[in-house]
Amino acid sequence: MPKLVWLNGVVSPLETATVSAADHAHLYGDGLFEGIRFYNRKIYKFDEHMRRLFDGMAFLGFKSKLTRETLSEVVRDVCAQADLPDGYIRLNVTRGTGLGLDPKNIDDEANVMVMVSTLNLYPPEKYEVGLTVNLSPIRVIPADSLDPRLKCIGRYASNIFAKQIANQGQICEGTGNNFFLVRDNVISTPHPSCGILQGITRDSVIELARADGYRVDETFLTPYDVLAADEAFFCGTATEVIPCVAMDGSAIGCGKPGPVTVRMMELFRASTAHGTAF
Repeated sequence: MPKLVWLNGVVSPLETATVSAADHAHLYGDGLFEGIRFYNRKIYKFDEHMRRLFDGMAFLGFKSKLTRETLSEVVRDVCAQADLPDGYIRLNVTRGTGLGLDPKNIDDEANVMVMVSTLNLYPPEKYEVGLTVNLSPIRVIPADSLDPRLKCIGRYASNIFAKQIANQGQICEGTGNNFFLVRDNVISTPHPSCGILQGITRDSVIELARADGYRVDETFLTPYDVLAADEAFFCGTATEVIPCVAMDGSAIGCGKPGPVTVRMMELFRASTAHGTAF
């Protein structure tokens, strides 16, 4: 079952696919991306991912001959060619090709890549026992510098740096996922104005939780709130829903995945049965 890349209309095996050294994302991080999962040959939250991508392209002024409908068809076709029952789609759109910051001086026809592969961020046992985490001194990019609704490639440089490091301040997000905590059966998550990515899986978890009768607050959280919580968990397209049981060496709650977290994992897994077939 091959892992494939579609790049500007050409399909090749993942192992041999290449991009130009002068691609604007390679040079300056000037691009957008979506990470999308599919389960049992159905793409989860496909329309929501495509909408966010094209909203970002419009905001940044990317030029492409591909419409949202056409690119959606391309994604479904590459998934069908890869013939994987479950997998991960990485969809990149960059401003174009050429040296120099000014888009007027480059070939500004957007470069578009669709990669169909697999991704497992954590071993299966971590979903049973939970993650232990550290606080990082690396801050998220503030909302008045880069709108957090943009899933911008360059934004993730600070996330990668933070992956290696801790401090006091507001809790925002994980290095590649959104954060939730639970206290007295109330679920809380950082407000989007903290500078977090307003993730599609995050929105899905909030919707699932509220439909199941839970109160969910989008608010401002500190390390104190985390260590005073009964439970905590992360979510994201690549992460799915995974427990967080300790921070900086201190247990969160009883130090094990709690009942609300387990319920959210169940609800999320059930929701992945619905999606766009290919």
